[in-house]
Amino acid sequence: MNRKQKKALAALRDQINDIRTQIEAIRDEEQDKYDNLPESFQNGEKGEAITTAIDALESAMSSAEDAENSLDDVINA
Repeated sequence: MNRKQKKALAALRDQINDIRTQIEAIRDEEQDKYDNLPESFQNGEKGEAITTAIDALESAMSSAEDAENSLDDVINA
């Protein structure tokens, strides 16, 4: 892999990191929203929808982190 390709991959890795950070911020907002719901709503439909969203956002964050790590492996190979 040449220097130009590694530089392009590093830029993509940085973009993925930025996206992961944005997803994390949204996840944190959803967690705050859930935490501030009355317990009766947390256990209801609204709380379930929020926890489903939180789980999906955490999955997206994990996937983004995996992609970052894979790109690091390629860049540093």
